[in-house]
Amino acid sequence: MAVIKSLLAALPGLAFSSSLVAAVLPDNRIDLMHHSYQGGGVSIDGPALMLRSKVGEQVSVSGFYYVDTVSGASIDVVATASAYSETRIESRLGVDYLTGNSILSVNYAQSDEDDYNAKSVSLGVAHDTFGGMTTLSLTAAAGDDEIGRNGDASFSEQLRRYSYSFGVTQVLTTRWISALNAEVDMEQGFLNNPYRSVRYRDPMAELGYGYQFERYPNTRNSFALGLVNKFYLPYRAALTASLRHYQDSWDIRAFDAELEYVHPLAERWVLDSHLRWYQQGQASFYADLFDFANQQNFMARDKELSDFNNLSVGVGASYRFASWAWWPTAKPELNLEWDHIRFNYNNFRNVTVTGAEPGAEPLYRLTANVYRAFFSVYF
Repeated sequence: MAVIKSLLAALPGLAFSSSLVAAVLPDNRIDLMHHSYQGGGVSIDGPALMLRSKVGEQVSVSGFYYVDTVSGASIDVVATASAYSETRIESRLGVDYLTGNSILSVNYAQSDEDDYNAKSVSLGVAHDTFGGMTTLSLTAAAGDDEIGRNGDASFSEQLRRYSYSFGVTQVLTTRWISALNAEVDMEQGFLNNPYRSVRYRDPMAELGYGYQFERYPNTRNSFALGLVNKFYLPYRAALTASLRHYQDSWDIRAFDAELEYVHPLAERWVLDSHLRWYQQGQASFYADLFDFANQQNFMARDKELSDFNNLSVGVGASYRFASWAWWPTAKPELNLEWDHIRFNYNNFRNVTVTGAEPGAEPLYRLTANVYRAFFSVYF
């Protein structure tokens, strides 16, 4: 579910990241958004609101409110439990301070749901140098999560998260900008899902296998390196090519590549399309079917830790309205976006198929659609 939520949260119109040019405060703006995810027996939808405003010439403040309503029954839930419904509320506050050629940023985020509460704070700096041709950025973040389990008041666990990122953005020519970004994440505490189970062979069981709760290591360290190249084309369009490599202490190795094309149409329309490919290997302690109970110290059957790939295709359109007579400085804009995603799991099997031998069920496949509509006002 974390992957899905990250997909929904990473919206260009609602992002909190600094712009490529560090020494310019972000524009004043208001965003109203509605998002919807449908796939794999799960529905996620809800509204979001963002407000960003300058306070004088050196300070910009921002606020963000986001709601996820999750319902349905994923393949993990269908196997061992019943359908569920829950609501997650996320809020963020941020302050950017412009001093010389640098912007200092402070952000606080809080996410609350019935059985999971997360808090985090981040500090960042972005600095322009070499006449504005190079931007250096550095961010450090820390989070503290409290994990519960519905129906079990005695269950209480904690997770601490630390993240450090460094980026270099370089203007190479009048039409080519390149950025290299590195990120290190460290997590310590309860890292598995308190509801998910692994399965193991059991000749005495009716299905030929039984279930027990997952067990994960209590630490996870990861490193990611990404390269982004943006090309501005002669007819006002833009092409972006991105590559990213990821690896962690659980032996997961992942790679993704993305192409995005943005094309202006007339004076008010902007169209965009993008294609993304993602491939990862499994965690060292993952198995779809273990040979017996308690086979290893650590055991996982989370499909997001398996060997899988996904292909995402998306299109979007934005329309810039004429200025309002009653608010002439405002620039209203409507954005519509759609993504279609196909997940192919290479060693996670569909246990809802009956009649197959344990471990010989068909491999699981998932398709999902993500819709986003948001209305922005720049002022």
